[in-house]
Amino acid sequence: MIKREKNPDFLNAFLDYSTTILNKSPNSIKEYNYDLAMFFKFIKIHFNMTNETDFKEISIKDITIDTVKKIKIDDIHAFLGYLTTNYHSKPATRARKISTIRIFFYYLCQDASDTFKLDHNPALTLKTPKKDKRLPKYLSLDDSKKLLEAASDEDNRNCERDFAITTLFLNCGMRLSELVGININDIDFSECKMNVIGKGNKERTIYLNKACMRAIADYLEVRPKEGVKHDKKFSDKALFLSERRERISNRTVQLIINKELMKAGLDSRKYSVHKLRHTAATLMYQYGQVDIRALQELLGHESISTTEIYTHVNNDQIRSAVEKNPLANL
Repeated sequence: MIKREKNPDFLNAFLDYSTTILNKSPNSIKEYNYDLAMFFKFIKIHFNMTNETDFKEISIKDITIDTVKKIKIDDIHAFLGYLTTNYHSKPATRARKISTIRIFFYYLCQDASDTFKLDHNPALTLKTPKKDKRLPKYLSLDDSKKLLEAASDEDNRNCERDFAITTLFLNCGMRLSELVGININDIDFSECKMNVIGKGNKERTIYLNKACMRAIADYLEVRPKEGVKHDKKFSDKALFLSERRERISNRTVQLIINKELMKAGLDSRKYSVHKLRHTAATLMYQYGQVDIRALQELLGHESISTTEIYTHVNNDQIRSAVEKNPLANL
């Protein structure tokens, strides 16, 4: 991740605008910085501003707004072609970078100060590549039960914490960042619900079933009360703590789930934390007869089209549909 002091001023101005005006999350800001740093490193090569070919060694600090004004739609297409040829980037990866570039140039044309203002937006007609439609990978109901059993192994000194984490993932379909960000005071124990901060710093309510409430209660009984760090991560408020008595990290949670998958005899290369989100959504849709709009709200999806990937049917459902055909027994 490139440091802000290595950015040109116009890029840092855009990041500040995205943080304060667009209210983008820290993760989004990191992605914007990464995507645009990569784009401008390519521009330096493309415009013959450097002989260096190793992206790690290319500095973008010296790029001026005058250089940005020279960028045309063909140059952006060349960047996307470079990503495809040299990095074998998938349509979803290119789509994210296109989104970043669009937002960046819109800012320069509409909201930037006079110092950085552009008269023409080269990304105005930039199209998003068609994404491959893939069914999400998810655990079956039986495999989900195996994972919960592995998480409750009493030989693990953190079994209450790890079981609560796994239970929330499989029952609520929350994102990794949402789980890590939970504070104890986000939970309304009387109403069995909690607030989480999702993508784009958007807050939403997640309702907790009996399994979640019981798992959280069991963990809170053993959650460390002494020696919890008072730091910039507000560890003292965090629901889930690491063994160092600070807010648990994304990486630690990923390692916990990976270990549980292996213990349950499941392929840890096939499944991941995010696949547990897919699992929760799929199980709720298949077994709970959840309305697609309700599922959209629960998962915090901005577009209903994102939620629709969970309306897929499994092979048993397809077989059952064929067998129920009124012509089947003729």
